Amino acid sequence: MAEDIEIDIDDLERRMKGAMESLRHEFASLRTGRASASMVEPVQVEAYGQMTPINQLGTVNVPEPRMVTINIWDKSMVGKVEKAIRESGLGINPQTNGTIIMLPIPELNEERRRELTKVAAQYAESARVAIRNVRRDGMDQVKKGKASGMPEDDQKFWETAVQELTDKMIAGVDEALEAKQAEIMQV
Repeated sequence: MAEDIEIDIDDLERRMKGAMESLRHEFASLRTGRASASMVEPVQVEAYGQMTPINQLGTVNVPEPRMVTINIWDKSMVGKVEKAIRESGLGINPQTNGTIIMLPIPELNEERRRELTKVAAQYAESARVAIRNVRRDGMDQVKKGKASGMPEDDQKFWETAVQELTDKMIAGVDEALEAKQAEIMQV
């Protein structure tokens, strides 16, 4: 009966990868000097009685490295989308031309770059905490197995497996953070 105890390492890995994916998504929304369609994803607009993401109100394009355009499908929504972008804290001043909203991406100054690297570091720390929480869950499974009569060799094996997975994922977070900070500081 003790041999039936199995630690679901695949589930732990899937959950840790979920934390990594969340980090990549947060990094994508961080504004560097380059335009990207994902930078307007977090912006919600009060449309048709509910909060709606911009990409459900129009087509988001990046025609140039320093320009994002949003072609709004419903003319009556142009003003609301423009207001939402202005109030979103992106630090971008939208320009409207009919149903097309243009978002020129200004150069980042040194102070703003440093702020963004700190924000990126906070996102990375959140991902590390999420990964460590998954590790704790895995170690709890090992402890339950020990209480249920898991042999000590198996216990050590699973603890090592969970720790190695954790170390690998945290190294991935650190690499992603270094790459993002280098991208932000690049002039």
